[in-house]
Formats: sequence, structure tokens, C-alpha cells
Amino acid sequence: MSLLNFTHLLAQTVTELSEDSSLKGLFHEHQDGDPLPSGKVLHEIIELCRAILFPGFYGKSTVNHHTITYHIGVNIERMYNLLTEQIHAGLCFDAKETGDCACDTKREKAIDLAGQFISRLPALREVLATDVEAAYNGDPAAESYGEIISCYPIIKALSNYRIAHELLLLGVPLIPRIITEMAHSETGIDIHPAARIGHHFTIDHGTGVVIGATCIIGNHVKLYQGVTLGAKSFPLDDDGHPIKGIPRHPILEDDVIVYSNATILGRITVGRGATVGGNIWVTEDVPAGARLVQKKYK
Repeated sequence: MSLLNFTHLLAQTVTELSEDSSLKGLFHEHQDGDPLPSGKVLHEIIELCRAILFPGFYGKSTVNHHTITYHIGVNIERMYNLLTEQIHAGLCFDAKETGDCACDTKREKAIDLAGQFISRLPALREVLATDVEAAYNGDPAAESYGEIISCYPIIKALSNYRIAHELLLLGVPLIPRIITEMAHSETGIDIHPAARIGHHFTIDHGTGVVIGATCIIGNHVKLYQGVTLGAKSFPLDDDGHPIKGIPRHPILEDDVIVYSNATILGRITVGRGATVGGNIWVTEDVPAGARLVQKKYK
């Protein structure tokens, strides 16, 4: 291709990619002073959170009982500053998406929300401790809590999910979903930040698990790899668009076990203490204490 032809091709391609019809819904127009959330900064925030929640396992390995107060204090201060800026960016993004242009007024709200999140860190550690316990008790191959925290993908996925869930409850837009998608990329476990998950929750192995936005999961629930807690269908409005925000994912009550590659769809209930076997498609309620397994055919 000659230089002249390449120049013409380049100019034509740039023009086509810059047309409004091509950009519809795919272009976020930047304005000076309107930040966007940064994946790189949010990654640092997650690392700081993990270092605060699991000191010595994440962050500086030199932490000890004499220095732990210092390390946690430094990490919280940095995380607070970074989180304030990211929440502000998320609020500005949401304001622009919804047509509310008062971005300047969002900073005070961001400061307040970051502070509220910081105050919830002790409760976050408390519930994550139960998740570590559940993972340890549920895996005979695990030799220590330290191994669970350092190596098991479920703890990384759950730390992201529980952080994101708290931010979502505080009304922070966009950022919670970014944080859970970070864990999805890191672990292969896809948990929507809006899902409600009780204490002592674990996923053995983890890869390929999907937990939908309106799922409700009780206490002492265990899933295995490849489990899908999804929606059976998407009801449409009069214009043919999916209706948002309605309950469409399963409810798993306390003490439920779901084995690998089971698919549970729709707003159904798996009753307390029930067991769902592997490679099963479930679209109806499962009674409490039931044991659902594949039928054997001769």
C-alpha cells in the first residue's frame, strides 16, 4: 500500500470512528474537573483493604504486635484519601449519566461516604473471619488459616465482594461493580455486589461460579466450582426492554450445599439444609433437607 493510499485510509477510518452514530452509548465525554474512577487506584485501595483486614498476609510482611497500630493507621489514612477521590469520581460519573451536573457538590458527600466505609471495616473483618473458618473447615486439604488467607481464591473474591457490597449499600455508584469484576478477573468467581451473602460462606475451588445480583444466600452455605445462581428469564416492558431491579435469582437458605456445575435459575428457594448434586439444572423450589441428585437410568 502506498503512503498516499494509507494516509487516505487512515483519515477515512478516523472520520468513521469519530461520527456520532458510531459513538452512541460508547463515548463518555470528558470535561475538565470531572474525574473518572481509576482501575489502577481501585486496585491499590483493594490491596490496602486486604492489608488492613488481614495484616501480615497482605501489605508489609514485617508487621508485628508492636507495629500493627502504626501500619493499620497509615494504611487507613492512605486508603481514605484514595477512596474519597474515587467515590467522588464515581458520583460525578453517575451525575453525568443521570443529567445531574452538580459535580462540585459531590465532594462533601464523597468525604462522608468514605468515612462511613472506614467505620465498617471492623465488621467486615469479623464476617470475613467466618468465611476463612468456613473455607478451612470445609477443605480437609487445608492445613492452616494462613494457607486459606494466602492462597485460596474464595477469600480474595469474598474480600472484594464484601467491600463492594458495603460501598453499594452506602449508595456509591459504579465502583462496587468495578471492584467485583476485578475479583472476577483474578479468581474466576463472579459475584455481583448487590447479592446478599450471610456469614460462614465458602466456595471450594471457585472457578466458574456465578452469583447474580438479587441472590440471597444464608449462613453456612457452601458452593463448589462451576455453580451458577442465575436468572431463568428477563421479563420485558411494553417497549421490549428488560425490567430492571426485580428479584430474579435464587434464595439459598442456611446450611445449603451445592455441588460442582449445578445450575439454579430463577426466583426459587433452596430450603435449609438441602443438598444439590453436581451437574443438575434446578428451576423449582427445593424443600428443606432435600437431597437432589441425578437420576440413574438403566
